[in-house]
Amino acid sequence: MAKVVILTGAGISAESGIRTFRASDGLWEEHRIMDVATPEGFARDPALVHRFYNARRAAARTAQPNPAHIALAELEADPGHEVLVVTQNVDDLHERAGSQNVIHMHGSLFGALCHACDHRWPAPESMQPQDTCPECGRKATRPDIVWFNEMPYQMDRIIRELEAADLFVSIGTSGNVYPAAGFVQDAAMCGVETLELNLDRSAGSEMFDTSRQGPASVLVPQWVRERLGSR
Repeated sequence: MAKVVILTGAGISAESGIRTFRASDGLWEEHRIMDVATPEGFARDPALVHRFYNARRAAARTAQPNPAHIALAELEADPGHEVLVVTQNVDDLHERAGSQNVIHMHGSLFGALCHACDHRWPAPESMQPQDTCPECGRKATRPDIVWFNEMPYQMDRIIRELEAADLFVSIGTSGNVYPAAGFVQDAAMCGVETLELNLDRSAGSEMFDTSRQGPASVLVPQWVRERLGSR
């Protein structure tokens, strides 16, 4: 059985209509990233941050998985492959496409977190600063999102899975955001084959054994067909 670890980034969700952070001007849906995606921004204006993520949550609910999401779920369902999807995206399009083995390293729009006691629970449709934690009762609720300057989730497990993989695939990522941008180096150091599927060449394209350019909705189904046809 081939063990495949797949990293997905904004490029795969963008084709489902989910707008993403633009590094070129530091804006995300016309907001400064420091205002809506940092602990400091949340401390300054929690109402703004909750409004921002309430809108992102509503938009994600209306988005639909595209052929790239669906192809990855088909690969996971194949008995010849053991697939782990590690996504930087905070939507649930992988799960709705049928993927079951998914790590949300940057959290999820559909999770809530108490920053007083670390309790987690499913996020309601709309979160407000006055919401109380169902565990400790404090008004300390925030979206369960990993913001800038915070540690991504399940890093120890991700590194273990990378080191044990036969193939590492990066899909729709810029290659600029660490620690995910370093996964290709981690994999290569362990002798793992590496493949990039991206709209354009990323900042780390030269580190991959193979790099293909094009829309994820075209490249990913094509690659999955190749994998399933090679058995």
